[in-house]
Amino acid sequence: MTTHPSALTARNIPERTDTAREWRTVCHIQSGSSPLSKRHDKQRRKTRRSFETAEIYELHGYRFDHERTPAPITALNPTQADYLDALKSSSQVVVLGPAGTGKTWIAATYAADLYRQRRIRKIILTRPNVPSGRSLGFFPGSLEEKFAPWAAPLIETIKERIGPAAYEIALKNGEIEMVPFEVMRGRTFKDAFVLLDEAQNATPAEMKTFLTRIGENCTVVINGDVSQCDLRETSGLGTVIHLIKSQMLPVPVIEFTREDIVRSGACGMWVRAFEAAHL
Repeated sequence: MTTHPSALTARNIPERTDTAREWRTVCHIQSGSSPLSKRHDKQRRKTRRSFETAEIYELHGYRFDHERTPAPITALNPTQADYLDALKSSSQVVVLGPAGTGKTWIAATYAADLYRQRRIRKIILTRPNVPSGRSLGFFPGSLEEKFAPWAAPLIETIKERIGPAAYEIALKNGEIEMVPFEVMRGRTFKDAFVLLDEAQNATPAEMKTFLTRIGENCTVVINGDVSQCDLRETSGLGTVIHLIKSQMLPVPVIEFTREDIVRSGACGMWVRAFEAAHL
């Protein structure tokens, strides 16, 4: 007599065939006696309880509201207050002064806040590739990796403001970009905050290339200290200041002095000492 497959049970299947072992497993699962079936039932009950007791949170606001809530930028002296006012009211700002006055920190922090609030699409950082002193030679890696050491002060400030994870995501998505002068020609900067740091080391030709990249909805900050120029030729920053003043261009120029140094007392002491020695 031939037994229909549906009538097979775990007891009447011979052990000698692979088919028998497969049917035995099926029978155990159907009867609910297998470990796999028990784990499945337990996970299903746990998932149902999770949905029943889950709390629902309403997400609103800007992208980073629930991640970081940094304090607003506070001016530490009248010149910093003028600088912040210029950033809020002008699309282009030139800022000058000695080290330790907060020129770079305020610009990078302001850019990070605009990005956090989604008021700009990207942050573009650039600076001349002129080392302060003797060169360490060629840096390995991609173009961005080669440029990163020069932009380290800006990068660290932005990371502190938006967080390291958000910074890495923005960098990967091209929303934070480091653009050396060597690859700037032909570019158009738009819907961005563009920060040129150490502008005193840019030549007049490089400054012309940079300033003619500016597109729509851009905030541009040119930051430098003419007294720290490492060039053997005319500084492009000095040329830009001369053009602004001689042609009455609508670009505010914010000038810090050694009295505005906020980094530390030691920094202020050394700046004054070198200025007194005309060094």
